[in-house]
Amino acid sequence: MIREVFMPALSSTMTEGKIVSWVKSAGDKVEKGETVVVVESDKADMDVESFYEGYLAIIIVPAGEVAPVGAAIALVAETEAEIATAQQQGAGAPSAAAAPAPSPAPASAPTTSVGLQQNVSRQNGRSVVSPRARKLAKEFKVDLNSIKGSGPNGRIVAEDVEAAAGKAQPAPVQQPVTVPAAPAPAPAAPAAPAPAAAKPAPTPVPAVALSGQTVPMNALQNAVVRNMEASLSVPSFRVGYTITTDNLDKLYKQIKSKGVTMTAMLAKAVAVTLQKHPLLNASYVESAIQYRADINVAVAVAMDGGGLITPVLQNADRLDIYSLSRTWKDLVDRARTKQLKPDEYSTGTFTLSNLGMFGVDKFDAILPPNQGSILAIGSSRPQVVANEDGLMGVKRQMQVNITCDHRIIYGADAASFLQDLAKLIETNPQSLTL
Repeated sequence: MIREVFMPALSSTMTEGKIVSWVKSAGDKVEKGETVVVVESDKADMDVESFYEGYLAIIIVPAGEVAPVGAAIALVAETEAEIATAQQQGAGAPSAAAAPAPSPAPASAPTTSVGLQQNVSRQNGRSVVSPRARKLAKEFKVDLNSIKGSGPNGRIVAEDVEAAAGKAQPAPVQQPVTVPAAPAPAPAAPAAPAPAAAKPAPTPVPAVALSGQTVPMNALQNAVVRNMEASLSVPSFRVGYTITTDNLDKLYKQIKSKGVTMTAMLAKAVAVTLQKHPLLNASYVESAIQYRADINVAVAVAMDGGGLITPVLQNADRLDIYSLSRTWKDLVDRARTKQLKPDEYSTGTFTLSNLGMFGVDKFDAILPPNQGSILAIGSSRPQVVANEDGLMGVKRQMQVNITCDHRIIYGADAASFLQDLAKLIETNPQSLTL
């Protein structure tokens, strides 16, 4: 029996996928549950495994090429005798890469479809390896079978390979030059402390090296385009507010040595405030308001190759600040290597977008799909202010702007939320550690 290996749908928004690499070569034996190919969806790179065993007879879509969801990307023969027939069947594909000549085969064999599933755990004694870890293992000549994975469900990640190789820092991998995407309508940046000092932004690719070139967008950039076009059809409005951050900054300095991040503090403050304002955590559905059972705060993170992704701090209102900070670090690390699972970037109910680390005073953000609100956070700066007695003083303040879906949220709703958020940050930030 000959079965088709088709491009899987790895997320609800995925319409096509790019083959990052084939883990198996044409002619190789394939076990059930074994990783066969690494696919780039619109949000992440995922190891994908076969439901069936047999022989990878022919690769139709080679590494580096794109195929729509559901399209055949390879053929698997149940027996070695059927490989030649599978090769003949797939020979008409323009990008097919044939296997070595096998033993004679019968004249015909029935064909069915074979599914692929995301490889996220240890299956049948075989280790699951991230694409980055697999590349490093080849580079450092490390036997993956000798490594115990420290990632989710025993997944072998890059850090495991580096440790096994005794390398604190892996040798740099040359990346192809790509054109940064034109700024998306909704600005986003790597999540980092807004009020406090942030890490410098990645060095941009010199424009002179790309002058006059037209470079296609990657899958993530195209996903942003589709989402922003859909979002612009939503009637929305914006409300701005000035928040004094002196007390928040003071608390941050006290607890940052324990691994607490400013991003986690801001997300926690927003989540706690959303408990009092469930409408800001809701979304519009056909002629109805969908109130969410959980408060999942998504934070926009810019990707080095262009585009952005929004890792989600699930149940942010219920997690303590220390757990929230550890979770955020893990999410960002895996977002950078495109290893997030779909529910880790697609389940947000409210979004934060922070450009404070770039010195931006204020900006507007565009609503993500299926959410009612997004909060844009600017830089915290020393400002000369006057109190009610007319006395002058210096305080650190930041500008925040909220964008809301006007079909379900009104100006007074947004203003009330911002007022309570400011009150928490200015007068009771210590409650975030409880």
